[in-house]
Amino acid sequence: MSYTVENLEKSMAKLTITVSAEDFEKAMAQSYNKNKSKINVQGFRRGKAPRKMIEKMYGPEIFYEDAANFAIPDAYEEAAKDSGLEIVSRPEIDVVDIEKDKEFVFTATVAVKPEVSLGEYKGIEVEAKEVKVVAADVNAEIDKVREQNSRMITIEDRGIKNDDTAVIDFEGFVDGEPFEGGKAENYSLVIGSHSFIDNFEEQLIGKKIGEEAEINVTFPEEYHEPSLKGKPAMFKVTIKEIKEKELPALDDEFASEVSEFETLKEYKASVKKSLLEKKKEEARLEKEDAVVGKAVENATIEIPAPMVEEQAGQMVQEFAARISQQGLSFEQYMQMTGMTAPALRSQMIPEAEKRIRTRLTLEAIAAKENLKATDKDIDEEIDKMAEMYHMEADKMKEMMGDAEREQISMDIAVKKAVDWIVKEAVEA
Repeated sequence: MSYTVENLEKSMAKLTITVSAEDFEKAMAQSYNKNKSKINVQGFRRGKAPRKMIEKMYGPEIFYEDAANFAIPDAYEEAAKDSGLEIVSRPEIDVVDIEKDKEFVFTATVAVKPEVSLGEYKGIEVEAKEVKVVAADVNAEIDKVREQNSRMITIEDRGIKNDDTAVIDFEGFVDGEPFEGGKAENYSLVIGSHSFIDNFEEQLIGKKIGEEAEINVTFPEEYHEPSLKGKPAMFKVTIKEIKEKELPALDDEFASEVSEFETLKEYKASVKKSLLEKKKEEARLEKEDAVVGKAVENATIEIPAPMVEEQAGQMVQEFAARISQQGLSFEQYMQMTGMTAPALRSQMIPEAEKRIRTRLTLEAIAAKENLKATDKDIDEEIDKMAEMYHMEADKMKEMMGDAEREQISMDIAVKKAVDWIVKEAVEA
């Protein structure tokens, strides 16, 4: 096997790879063994016809496709490794010359890791953000807990008001005729949730249990059912129940039930402390994002399109895995949303490019500032991974090859680059 490398524009390269006649003959033999049982030759049982006989009848071309498929992977892998190119995409293969008893020539066009021209990344100026927690923040957080511990009580002595849950029977009519999907019984509707069209919910306010009402609404022009778009409709509604949410009293008893503290004062102090820690972390991440974002913005990188496509493909796979963890197959999600895999992939292109640009910039900063992972750093990271996967660290280290350790090393260097530029940043 021999090869040549041609550097192309926009961080692309073309490898022209030549497989020796001897090695291509081995691939032809493999192709024959794979296909001989599928080829009929008069006078021979299926799979028993000699290769020369088949080639005489059908031409050697009958074996070319599979022979190329046998020859290409190993030859490409060897050439890619020997070339020293940092290849960041799958190869686009084109056959140049294929003929029996001759050298087999093909090209592999690949994207290579682009060069990064760093701009300003030291002393990046970011806006200082004051972190504080006021009484309203504490009260809002506690109100969420009260909501979680609320109960529904049945109301019988008044009409419906905002925020009530009304249990209703209803049937809808358009042009005096009932329409499909417009009828339900014992439907729970939160008044003010705007989950029904137009001003349906508002017209129920004041109505009491047992009352019947005619509610007039108009379907929006963008309604999902074409036959109902923009149409006026009348709903016959019967009020079955009225329920009101009752929040627990804000007192020491409530505090002791929802926390480890005995008094409301202690509970509030704990909530304030937790909120302050949370806001500090949010501010830290916000500052980190701002600093990294400016460093990336200041860098110049010409990212090859196949690299972005490769990243977008990985993101689709990650998305499918997350969907699967929720008990929904990727195919089911596609059917439910009307989305297609190519459309989803296309939507992910901007984020894919952002991820690549960010990663390359941080790698370049790490290299320029000599920020490297130590053996101790790598071992500690492997220990964390082992704990996550409930494995022994030594076993995980045994499973890892040089490539995996190199990836971990680079990930750590990137984290160090983030910490470094954030530390160097100036708050204005």
